[in-house]
Amino acid sequence: MADKDTPQEVAAKFIDKLKASPFVMIGLHDGQHSEPMTAQIDDDQPNTLFFFAGRDNRIAKGGAAMAQFVGKGHDFFACMAGDVSTSNDRAQIDKLWNNQVEAWFPGGKEDPNLTLLRFDIDSAELWETDISIGGRLKMLFGGTIQSDESSSHAVVNSIA
Repeated sequence: MADKDTPQEVAAKFIDKLKASPFVMIGLHDGQHSEPMTAQIDDDQPNTLFFFAGRDNRIAKGGAAMAQFVGKGHDFFACMAGDVSTSNDRAQIDKLWNNQVEAWFPGGKEDPNLTLLRFDIDSAELWETDISIGGRLKMLFGGTIQSDESSSHAVVNSIA
């Protein structure tokens, strides 16, 4: 795969894609399946995703985790490794709270089942699949895609 962009450029595109469609599959390394969750992004805390969840959610116990992302246009993919922990800081809850979250928690910010989880990202592998017009035609009608018609790929320790 051709790496047209620097790892930092690919990471910046990832953040933009995640903000546009903040849904990831996340699961702990405990043998249970991953589940879809809505990531909350705080630009002041790079390399961290937040999730509002029920205290009984399967990832609420925390630990080593993996999260996967697919851009809504299927033009970007990410796999992130890190650790999930509880972060019930009231200021952070207030900062990230929105109408979509409130729809899941009828008791609002005081809902006894509410918990804020943080996913601290240790590393990520990112793929942008923006294939050139020539590459798309080759995919449609047969042919070999050359490296300059391919997309970008990065392995990063920071998505910031």
